[in-house]
Amino acid sequence: MAAVQILSITTPPVPASYKSPNVPSGSRISDPHPSGHRTLLPVGPAYLTHLRLSLHHEHSFSSLDKHLTAERERLAALHGDDANGEDDLGVGDEEETPELLSLDPKEWKKQDHYAVLGLSHLRYKATAEQIKIAHRKKVLKHHPDKKAGSTSTANNSLYLAGVNQNTNDDAFFKCIQKAHEVLTNPEKRRQFDSVDPVFLDFELDMPNATEFKNKNLDFFKTLTPAFELYARFSKKQPVPGLGHIDSTKEEVEGFYDFWYNFDSWRSFEWLDKEINEGSDSRDDKRYTEKKNKSERARRKKEDIAKLRNLVDMTLSFDPRIKRIKQQEKEAREAKKRGVTPGAPAKKTKQQEEEEKKKAALEAKQKEEAEQAARVEAKKQKAAAANAAKKARRQQRAAEEAAFAT
Repeated sequence: MAAVQILSITTPPVPASYKSPNVPSGSRISDPHPSGHRTLLPVGPAYLTHLRLSLHHEHSFSSLDKHLTAERERLAALHGDDANGEDDLGVGDEEETPELLSLDPKEWKKQDHYAVLGLSHLRYKATAEQIKIAHRKKVLKHHPDKKAGSTSTANNSLYLAGVNQNTNDDAFFKCIQKAHEVLTNPEKRRQFDSVDPVFLDFELDMPNATEFKNKNLDFFKTLTPAFELYARFSKKQPVPGLGHIDSTKEEVEGFYDFWYNFDSWRSFEWLDKEINEGSDSRDDKRYTEKKNKSERARRKKEDIAKLRNLVDMTLSFDPRIKRIKQQEKEAREAKKRGVTPGAPAKKTKQQEEEEKKKAALEAKQKEEAEQAARVEAKKQKAAAANAAKKARRQQRAAEEAAFAT
């Protein structure tokens, strides 16, 4: 707290000739503005603070102070991650292995750029924003200036005070910068993704037909990931997947038609042999370029053949093919018999004769029943007529007897 200095100042007395001005209460102290009365506009931070105080905090300064403190904390929490180099994307936090930290920046074409930036779990799926954040984290962690004053806590030696213990820190920082340069350049990143070391290891470990058969591997669990990895090289998107055991014939045929005509953007410029910088010979440069071109064509041809072999092996072990062939065989046999697939089977001659006999017997029984019903009806009609005659006779006899008396 600053010290307060008190000065003793004595004001001079008012002169005896001084007279206070006699100014009317409604008059102005200064001359009026040429345009009339001055207009005061309610603007500025002070006015806004006054509005907040009156409208939202009922003129309570303590309530306003609490609100401003909470707002500052909210903004600090919102932007604090950016200020500290943190983020909520979960990238750039992978721990570096000793092999990774000992990389030679001169061999930058052989390094795994995704691993250098801590993006091994994302690789080709990493977005531009994730690459940017991961690079910033690595720079903050491995910048040579940040470790220049580090001391040795293991030995606790005074002789090592102020000495950078990571002697390869400058080299790894160069690797970080090179990885960022490659992965932020669309063309270079595409070239690197074509020869991604993790994908190359996957290709080497992919089982062949003999291993697939001898080890009795699961068809869908083994081959579905393989086609998902190759799908990213397709110029046509979306790419049909392997499907499942109940896939229809159209889905299976569409899958193999697509992969047998696979159009890949994969290239192999990344593996080109570098032209000697000190060489001024045009012949050497032309020879190197010609050699690189032929090597790229050879690798491209091998890549197409490798994918074709994978599709051939998949087709040969596909359990759905046997089911589809069996269905087609049944359809052909049904067509030969003149039966529409899905329709009831055609009846034999014996069955037709039995059905005719049964129909004739039913018709005969029906006719006999109808004839018996007619005879019975005729008998009932005759009995009713006889009863009516008898009733008339009795009535006539009764009438005659009554007339006689």
